[in-house]
Amino acid sequence: MRLNKYIASCGICSRRDADKLIDEGRVTVDGNKPVMGMQVDDSNIVMVDGVRISLIKEKTVLAYYKEVGVVCSERDEHASKLITDVLKYPKRLTYAGRLDKDSEGLIIMTDDGDIIEAMMRGSKGHEKEYIVQVDKTVTEDFIKKMSDGIFLEELNVTTRKCTVSKIDENVFSIILTQGFNRQIRRMCDALGMKVISLKRIRVVNIRLNDLKPGEYREIVGKELSELYRACGMKAGS
Repeated sequence: MRLNKYIASCGICSRRDADKLIDEGRVTVDGNKPVMGMQVDDSNIVMVDGVRISLIKEKTVLAYYKEVGVVCSERDEHASKLITDVLKYPKRLTYAGRLDKDSEGLIIMTDDGDIIEAMMRGSKGHEKEYIVQVDKTVTEDFIKKMSDGIFLEELNVTTRKCTVSKIDENVFSIILTQGFNRQIRRMCDALGMKVISLKRIRVVNIRLNDLKPGEYREIVGKELSELYRACGMKAGS
């Protein structure tokens, strides 16, 4: 298979991020610098950052509660807490979609590069649900404008229409089908609101439920099958 898919299938990252690893010179194949798009298999010695990787037979998918202050990155010299360091699990997993440092809640952690790739494609419209507290009263006008889509000047894009509902005086829920960097915070800023707290409670069919910060649970059975099906895949494939 192509080198970037092989790296993803080893649970290291998505194919897109695998291409970056290759570009950065962090990957070798049989001791040599690889050529983009080259074909490899388990007979080749593929190494990332000096560590040999291999295809994973039994894949794992977790629902993990990321705490505020934890950074979704595997390499960030400025971060005091990396998600790959704070998640204590017997084998190496990485994240399928990010949450910014100041946000908390549900992150899907896995060693299945294919589902990481599928879930990070914004064009697929996978739902992500959040509970947001802001510094001002949530009005009907605010709900309508957020729901209809907000033009984000710094990104030169208008967000997709989404589902927004008021929960309390200054708390609302929002369901997005895309994931620009700090999107909800940018949307609120555009309407003169500041986010006080932001928690993701659902990704596709996976819910945070009663997980506490720093806790995780394995996703198995029907719940796992539904996740893979929503991503256009078959569990265990």
